[in-house]
Parts: sequence; structure tokens; C-alpha cells
Amino acid sequence: MSAHTVAPASAGPAATATTGAAGTAAGQRTAPDASPEGDHPTAAAGPRPAPSAAPTPSVKTAAPAPGAKPKAATAPPTVKAGTAPPTVKAGTAPPTVKAGTAAPSVKTAAPAPTLKSTAPASGARATATATAAHVKAATVTARASVTARTAPAAGPTAQAPAAPAAAPAAPAESAATATAATAALPGVPQALTARARTLAGAVRRRCAELARMESPSGDARRLDALAEELTAGFTATGATARREPGPAGDHLVLEWPGEREDLGHLLVVGHHDTVWPVGTLADWPVEERDGLLSGPGVLDMKGGLALLEGAFALLADLGQRPHRPVRLVVVADEEIGSPSGRRVFERQLPGAAAVLGLEPGHPDGRLKTARRGSTRVRLTVTGREAHAGNDAAHGVSAVDELVDQLVAVRGLAQPGAELNTGRITGGTRANVIAGRAEAELGWRFATAEAQRRTLDTLAHLTALRPGAKVRAEVLSSRPAWPECSGNPLLRHVRSLAAVLGQQLDGAPAGGAGDTNLAGARGLPTLDGLGAVGAGPHARHEHLRIDQLAPRIALLTALLAVPLPRLRDRT
Repeated sequence: MSAHTVAPASAGPAATATTGAAGTAAGQRTAPDASPEGDHPTAAAGPRPAPSAAPTPSVKTAAPAPGAKPKAATAPPTVKAGTAPPTVKAGTAPPTVKAGTAAPSVKTAAPAPTLKSTAPASGARATATATAAHVKAATVTARASVTARTAPAAGPTAQAPAAPAAAPAAPAESAATATAATAALPGVPQALTARARTLAGAVRRRCAELARMESPSGDARRLDALAEELTAGFTATGATARREPGPAGDHLVLEWPGEREDLGHLLVVGHHDTVWPVGTLADWPVEERDGLLSGPGVLDMKGGLALLEGAFALLADLGQRPHRPVRLVVVADEEIGSPSGRRVFERQLPGAAAVLGLEPGHPDGRLKTARRGSTRVRLTVTGREAHAGNDAAHGVSAVDELVDQLVAVRGLAQPGAELNTGRITGGTRANVIAGRAEAELGWRFATAEAQRRTLDTLAHLTALRPGAKVRAEVLSSRPAWPECSGNPLLRHVRSLAAVLGQQLDGAPAGGAGDTNLAGARGLPTLDGLGAVGAGPHARHEHLRIDQLAPRIALLTALLAVPLPRLRDRT
């Protein structure tokens, strides 16, 4: 089955991807501890030229259309944090933008990135190529943009999601972020936002193709096939990849070198398993309607993976690479608590400067700044089988015991704990006293103390019937990730969003994820940087197409712009 990969097609002096000895050396590098003093450039710092050995795919510069006269490059306008991007026409001086003014439409002469086929990885099947229609459409868009020089970028004008008013960033902080963004990405926000809009269509198609590859938790064959597809897509953007075997499917660890190899890495985490069983697509296909892309797994979290692939492609298209090394961990068992993937992710935490999660944001687009803890528990009851009519007195019903235990457990719940009984099985026939029954319980905890007390209670359950046995087994567990006062990482992302003309904030989330493992350790952590939509784990799961471009632009800026100081020196 073929799938579309999102690959850069035009821009400055990006170098050919390096996947040999240099890539291997980068993958084996041990990152230093995170630098607490941050790495913002000074206000006088100019744009960083792309190094000659940047491991990004070969990029061809689009030739001007016949008859087009070369234009002298104009300097990018000065943009203050929180202001909307101005209208820029080729060959004219940039207008002065004042804070609080409405954002006019952005016109750009930047060529549109195109979809590009990639060569097959060694030992793996070839990455699927884009259809001729998609390539032709993208090429026509690029030519029209170069020729007209005044045509607006393709794709809908994406607006930031409606959200409660965000707390304004400090003026000095916003100015520092704007300076760093301009130095790291010349032309911000015009070039970045315009190209993100153009690339959004390819990212949407990539998400749809990934969602059509069903990948339920526990199905190792399908998960490994999707892992191969993801590996091909990310390596096309310059990553080196390795697979970590797991009992329910391989996990992926991908690495991109940065401009500053001496800095601690930026760690990103995602997953490619979903809650949807094989066959769901038969009666619920992936489809686009009324500005939404719906289908099993499009939001949680095929959308987040496609967005990050698009961000790396856009970064290469701009002739840039990440400011610091980036590592991406894609686990195969997140939806069942990451019992195996947890260890793969935790091994990447030492030396990480910050951790970003690709889970979907809140429905209004806000990021996730804290998460409740979670634990999956299997409660197993053993009884004694007997004939339900002739010998019932000699039997001990495991089903009856389990029902009574569940009532008792709900009554013993600690403050700050929430229980969901997700699955119950037991017994064989109506005329046989059940000899075995079990339930899978999903617990959510507001605090580490509530989690500890609840699990201690479950460990000491005793049977209510003579002859019955009760056992509680922890299947997976994630600690509570508490809210961080001040949250400098959120302030940084919020300031970057303002530079891009977006309004963004964050709030705690009720669900748990792999970012809990980082946030609970006190590492600077944010989640919800994936797609914006609603209905994860439900039949109305969908993402908003108009929010793909803003997320692509934001992720690209996060990769390229230096981080401020996020932690005090210890």
C-alpha cells in the first residue's frame, strides 16, 4: 500500500541527507546535560547560514518561469511579538506594523514545497510515492507563485483556535523570542506561515494515508508495517532511525543533528498504535467533510506524526535544520500504558533540554501543561466450578465474587482517584458455576499520594466468599504530572505563537500519556502539540483541517528557534 510522504522541494542551500557513517556517529552521540542558562542569541545576531554538511534531503531551487524578471531580494520587515504579519509585495519596501493592528493577508513569492518520492531504505520496502496528480498540482502551484510574485499562498487562511484569553507574555520575553525567531528563521513570520499553508494539503493527505494503515495496540505485524512507513517518511527529512523491539511491535527512535551539537537534545514523543480494532475502516472510512478529517486514529495520533514530518520538511525547505539535536520516540503500546515503550522513552530523558508531546491539544487548541496519573489494574478472581442445578452448593462463583469486589473497590476509592471499569469477562455457560472471572480497571489520579494509597488498598484485597481467591495485578502505570508554576516552556511557546500571529495557551488535561514520565521528573514538558480536533477514542474522532498550517508553523519554529533558560542551575 502506498502512502504520501511530506518532503521538502525547494529553498536555500540545504545539503544532501547523510545516513552513513556521519549519521551513525550522530545517533551514537551522548548528549550533555541540559544547559540551564538557555541558548538565545543576542539581539544583534544575524541569520544562521545553513552548514554545508546539514543532513537534510537534497533540495532543488525552483527555476523562475519563462519571461520572469529576477527581483532583488527585499529585507524582511521588523515584526514585534504579538503582532499580525503584514502584507508584503515583491519589490516593495515592507510596511511598518504596529501592535494591535489587524492582520492583512500575506502575499509571498516563496515557491510551494512539493511532494517527493523517496528511495527505499536498506532492508525495507520502498517508501510509497505521491500520486502524479498530487505532484502535478503542487508543481503548478509553485510555478504560479514564482511567476505571479503577488499570488497568495495556496491553501486556506488558517486562524488560531478559539480559546480563553491567554495571559500576555512579558514584553522583554516576547522581544527576546521575536529576536531569536528572526535570527533563526529569516523572514519570520511571512515565509514560515505562507509555506506552512502551502504544505498543509500534503500533511492532510499524509495523515489520511497513515490512518488508513490500521494499527491497533497489540497487533505487532500491522504496527511494524506502519513503523516502516514512518521510518521512510522521517528519514527523508534527514533523520537517522533505529527500531527497538517490543513484545507488541517495534518502537522507533529517530534523531536529527542540530546546529549546536553541544546542547542537550529536544525530546519529542508520540505513538503509532490506536484503540481501534482491525476492520473499523470497513464501516468508518477516513474522509474529509465540512473542513474536518475524520476516521479512526486521525487525531490520536496519526495527525501529530504527520504534522512533525511536515515541520521537518518545511525546515529543510527553508534551508535550515534544528537549532539543537532532536530525538523522536514513537512507541507501539501507548494506548495500553506503554508497558514496553516506557523504558525506551525513559532512556532518552537524560540530557534532554525539554520534552514535547504530539498528543492532540485541547479541543480549543490549548496545549497540555499537566496530566493526571494513570494505572491499569487487572482484578482476577478464582472460584470453583460446579453444576448450577445439581451441585450448586459445592461451587464458588467467581463472577459473583468479582461483582461484589468491584462494588467494594468503588467504595474504597481515595480522594483524588477516579475509577473506570473498562472490561469484564468470566464464566463459561449459564448452567455452570463460574470458576474464573476478571476485570480490567482504569484508574486516574490527581496526585501521587492518591495513586499510592489506592494501589496499596488494591494489593490487600481479600475474598468475601470462602473458597474464592482475589488477586490485583498492575499492568501499566504512569505517575501524575503536576502543574508547573510559571512554566517557562509554555511562556516560550506562547511567545513564538504570538510572533506567528497565533493566540495560544495551555491547561491541565485529564488523560495520561508518556509525557507524564518526563513532567513527573520535573523536566520542562508540554503536550498537546499534535492536531487540533475532538473525539479521541470515539466514533466522532476528527481533526480540524484549518488548524494544520498553524501547527506546522509552530512546530517548525520550535525546532529552529533557540530555547530560553528553562531551569535554574542545580
